[in-house]
Amino acid sequence: MPIEQLKHAGNFLALSRLDPDVFSTPIDFKLSNGTLVAISSPGIISFTPGKTHGRDLLFSCGVHGNETAPIEICDELVRALLTEEIESCQRVLFLFANLPAMDIAERFVEENMNRLFSGAHSQGEGLCNAERVRAKELEDAVGAFFSASDDNAEKIHYDLHTAIRASKNEKFAVYPYLNGKPRNKEQLALLSACGVNTILLSESPTTTFSYYSTHMFDVHGFTVELGQVRPFGQNDMQKFAAVKNTLQRLIVEVQPIFPAFDETQMEIYRVNQVINKHHDDFELHFADDIPNFMDFDQGQILATETGATYKSEQNGEAIVFPNAHVALGQRALLTVVPTKI
Repeated sequence: MPIEQLKHAGNFLALSRLDPDVFSTPIDFKLSNGTLVAISSPGIISFTPGKTHGRDLLFSCGVHGNETAPIEICDELVRALLTEEIESCQRVLFLFANLPAMDIAERFVEENMNRLFSGAHSQGEGLCNAERVRAKELEDAVGAFFSASDDNAEKIHYDLHTAIRASKNEKFAVYPYLNGKPRNKEQLALLSACGVNTILLSESPTTTFSYYSTHMFDVHGFTVELGQVRPFGQNDMQKFAAVKNTLQRLIVEVQPIFPAFDETQMEIYRVNQVINKHHDDFELHFADDIPNFMDFDQGQILATETGATYKSEQNGEAIVFPNAHVALGQRALLTVVPTKI
């Protein structure tokens, strides 16, 4: 049992990646400060203090294995909690999602995990690969965690990512579709404290991880993009200091106070077009180095494929998440336009 090693070194992620068999059966233990640590599987670890203070936190990372900055941030926080450098006063669950993809420094091994939630893992061919099995395991972990929440607990899920390409707005977040419920401005203030001042409002259900938790468990969920993909060890962690500081404050402070929401300091967009790839000849009509949120004039051709030409529908329409190499039927491009909350 690696309990003493975890308490001394805090090397949960390293063990999960290099020696996952040590977590083949669940492990529970207490730290000297009274915090209960529960490890249900490699990459899945929760902390429950002796007394909680009304907020349940879920931080997930590594849904795409090459998006390393969030993985390193969460690894540092888990290490600090295990070694008691910091002490949680809230329930918190960390999910290091796609461990095999981390090992090969790729987005995924067989299938994009962030298209496999809300039960998508069991549709079609079913649980036919490791990503699908893991997506179901992550759903089960989220369900167990939030099912144990107090009735009045505030529930937050940040699914932390980095983008394939650069962005005009380096840090941004996708606010999942809320099925008619109002957006929460206090949550946007939290994101602003992280240095995330661009928000993209999703306006339809998806199979992403943050939509799953938001829809199923009434969680304040976000997909948070923290810059551009870099290999492990090559991230400038100073760029993420505000993110780590805010997450840590949410964990260790009973009621952290952040500046109020100020819409004048945020750029808010809504989705205008969702462009899916239907044929192998799908092609984007702009350079690979054009950043996310670059805007186009009305009528400019954005992409083509057999039987279809996709154009910007209005001046100032911007592109997000362009990727011509997705599987057939998957989203290859979003276009967005400015809006207000």
